Amino acid sequence: MAGRGGLLGVGLGVLGAGALVGTLVERRLVGRPLQRAAEAGIGFGTLHSPPQVVTADDGVELYVEVDPARPGAAFADLTVVFCHGFTLNLDVWHHQRLALSGTARTVFWDQRGHGRSGRPRPGGTDIDRLGRDLAAVLEATAPTGPVVLVGHSMGGMTIMALAADRPELFGDRVVGAGLLATSSGGMNDVSFGLPAAVARGLYRLAPGLLRIASGQPDLVDLGRRTGNDLEYLLTKAYSFGSDVPPATVDFVARLIAGTPVDVVAEFFPAFGAHDKATALAVLQRVETLVMVGEDDRLTPPEHSRAIARAVPAAELVVLPECGHLVLLEHPAVVEAHLTHLLERAQRLARSA
Repeated sequence: MAGRGGLLGVGLGVLGAGALVGTLVERRLVGRPLQRAAEAGIGFGTLHSPPQVVTADDGVELYVEVDPARPGAAFADLTVVFCHGFTLNLDVWHHQRLALSGTARTVFWDQRGHGRSGRPRPGGTDIDRLGRDLAAVLEATAPTGPVVLVGHSMGGMTIMALAADRPELFGDRVVGAGLLATSSGGMNDVSFGLPAAVARGLYRLAPGLLRIASGQPDLVDLGRRTGNDLEYLLTKAYSFGSDVPPATVDFVARLIAGTPVDVVAEFFPAFGAHDKATALAVLQRVETLVMVGEDDRLTPPEHSRAIARAVPAAELVVLPECGHLVLLEHPAVVEAHLTHLLERAQRLARSA
């Protein structure tokens, strides 16, 4: 999900299993149907507020939702902007949205090509472009007041791209950053838990597979939406490090399957090119949280440790028995650390 390793680990895993092979795999592989989130009573995808449209500087329409804070709430003077990861959408922040409801002013948005946002134009799928999209969202939804940015996976890369392009915002408008399961570069070296030779082979095959898939997107997307148990198993293996409710795994699989295959293909080169190590110095001006799962195969812990070394004052949290989707796997722990981040960011804002 985040970066080239994420695409190969989950995107290609789910794409290959759920799309290209999906129509050939029977449900009897595991012997049970998938549980739907709604059936489990979790309510994934049900938290919404009136939609807004923010137009990016290249004309792409970005889907945004804003939840107000209660007057006098603990973090009422903060705006917290959440940036989701690759092949997901704003619904992935379900637990965090519930936890912060009314406590802070919160902004959720679908990145271009994802969820309900518009499709990118040719050449409009690099990480720098995502940083400019975030700048547009900030200008439209939080033109004044202190802001905390929280990004998972590709969303963390989006924040780094904003730091590289608009460093003057950090320490002034932006007073906090939460980087969950992300990377500042070097995604080409991620093996996603496979032998190095196998990983290198997949890197070589990936562009061709994606070109083939994007050449018949309707057929591929139909297979992905149909879903199968192999897709479920791969999503669980590459997203989580512990047992989570089947409805949670199914929810993630459906989010991934909802991203058009040609969008997946168009974004693919951006992750290998992503390198924002030099932009991390900007984060020294703000309160920073760096969090990763100990068993993350897609953005391994060493990537978060590298970020923390570049931002020495950052809080680094490595969660045991946790994979890539920390925000869904251990939401209570994530929310506790986010609350601490908001407390520190609010003190910084008030002192400034």
